[in-house]
Amino acid sequence: MSRKPWDLAFTADPEEVAALRRIMRLHLGMWGLHDVTDGAQLCVSELVSNVITHVGAGTPATLAVSMNGTRLRIEVHDPDTRALPTLVEAASDSEGGRGMALVDGVADRWGVLLHLDRKVTWCELETGLTSPTGHVDEAGVTRAEVLLTLYAAAELPCEVRSSRLSRATAEEVMVAAITDFLRWLRAHGCDVDEVLDRAQTQFDVEDEWGEP
Repeated sequence: MSRKPWDLAFTADPEEVAALRRIMRLHLGMWGLHDVTDGAQLCVSELVSNVITHVGAGTPATLAVSMNGTRLRIEVHDPDTRALPTLVEAASDSEGGRGMALVDGVADRWGVLLHLDRKVTWCELETGLTSPTGHVDEAGVTRAEVLLTLYAAAELPCEVRSSRLSRATAEEVMVAAITDFLRWLRAHGCDVDEVLDRAQTQFDVEDEWGEP
């Protein structure tokens, strides 16, 4: 899976936080990183809130998201190189000082980079990926890969089978496999559309809430 870095310019206002959280959830869903969504959203909230509180509402800023190896990297850029975020132990009745403590508790690591025209506050979260372009080890994905390998062994020429399937080849094999399953359902008197609807519903539920 390709996980290309992306960034988004925004104005550091409280009303922007919810929108940035939704955008983060959407992108992580597309990247198959559902397990780190809650932590990533919390980090976005706190990093942006830190800019609002210590630099000022209305500050032009940028959210940048990328992969650093198997870690998810979240950066918030702002133009103030003086107001540096610090990790403090906030008292239980304190209204401030908790932001970076929350980030520190959720993220694997975090830090600040200073440039001539901006600072970058960043954090990284462990994803459970086996490689930067791999997938999280989920039972459903593992079962699909086993079936795909078996199907490819029966359908593809030996010279193609002998090497790891490319993404394009895997997609072609998967289409062929799904087509054959649909033929089997029809041959046994099943309602193909109804089965597809059920599969789509189950996929949507598991995609939203995680595989049971």
